[in-house]
Amino acid sequence: MHVEFDRDTCIGMYQCVEEWAAFEANRDDGKADLVDAEETEPALFVREVPEDAELDAEFAARTCPVDAIRLYDDDGDQIV
Repeated sequence: MHVEFDRDTCIGMYQCVEEWAAFEANRDDGKADLVDAEETEPALFVREVPEDAELDAEFAARTCPVDAIRLYDDDGDQIV
């Protein structure tokens, strides 16, 4: 499973930060940061989700009010 985070879409509600430790609040920018992610396109960050964090990642994606977080399974199908 991997997560994609569109930082441009993020509005800084930080609900993802409460759900998954991979997200950190960047109060200077007013947006969240996805730790250990690779920027694959401008403002699009991607990283693998460890098996023990899959539920937390799903909660983070589901709580994002602007759908800036998307989860994909190993086949590339979108989960959230």
